[in-house]
Amino acid sequence: MHERALGRTGLQVTEIGYGAWGIGADMWKGAQDDESLNALRRYIELGGNFIDTAMGYGSGHSERLVGQVVRDHPGVYVATKISPKNGQWPAAPETTADQAFPGEYMIRMTEASLERLGLPAIDVQQLHVWNDSWLGQGDWQDAAAQLKRDGKIRHFGISINDHQPDNAVKAVEAGLVETVQVIYNVFDQSPQDRLLDACRVNGVGVIVRVALDEGSLTGHITPETTFPQGDWRNNYFGGDRKAELQEHLRAIESDLGITTEQLPETALRFVLSHPAVSTVIVGMRSMRNVERNAALADGRGLPTEQVQRLYGHRWERNWYNAAD
Repeated sequence: MHERALGRTGLQVTEIGYGAWGIGADMWKGAQDDESLNALRRYIELGGNFIDTAMGYGSGHSERLVGQVVRDHPGVYVATKISPKNGQWPAAPETTADQAFPGEYMIRMTEASLERLGLPAIDVQQLHVWNDSWLGQGDWQDAAAQLKRDGKIRHFGISINDHQPDNAVKAVEAGLVETVQVIYNVFDQSPQDRLLDACRVNGVGVIVRVALDEGSLTGHITPETTFPQGDWRNNYFGGDRKAELQEHLRAIESDLGITTEQLPETALRFVLSHPAVSTVIVGMRSMRNVERNAALADGRGLPTEQVQRLYGHRWERNWYNAAD
């Protein structure tokens, strides 16, 4: 699998990373631990070396599974995240740094993650929400520096609020973070406006999440698709959204002359075509999905003409908000 630099961290990470939200088995229903562990192992067998998890994925369950596998495979990098103390996703504009990430809480939660992972250090620790207004607020920077001095984390970054890439530009330009995690896909191209260029200039690694728009860009979600009771996708694809989606997918297929089966590869290669992107974390709960996605980490993006065509399929909306 082809590797890229994760900003100025010195880490070389595979283009396709493993997104471990789904294996937490709380908001995404249907995950089986045995299958999840096999998928993680297969990802590593194929050369993958970057796994992204969080304390909030299944109340630490995802971290435990990741640790169980990674402890047997030195050289695989683990990124995790600290949930905001006030439990608010995304961070509200009026939330202060002390309400979300007081320093002592950051240190305590990092130590708890290390215990669940069973690792001596976390390669990339991230704040799970962010507001640029927190620059100069609170003691979160002191806590991050202390965690590094104590050898508990190696690098520090932030995970940006849904569809708010500009909300991290100041942090990037101030040199306070080494990585950012951001939603970026064919529909949400807003990181191209400011954030990605700022990351390139300042040597900040870019970890892309939701490259397949929570499954939209796989082409597998139709108006007839149903999700298990309690699965959060019932909200994301609520109302008429599954039907509304189809028009946009057919337009992409027609414009690029591709089939529905080619949509996921096209969508992932679109994101990987941007030079600022370090890795794309993809949720892969089955070995089949691991094998299919790992094959795309071959150092090839999309032809320039296709990238240019996909620029025209930007679609401004926020489906994390409840459907009308």
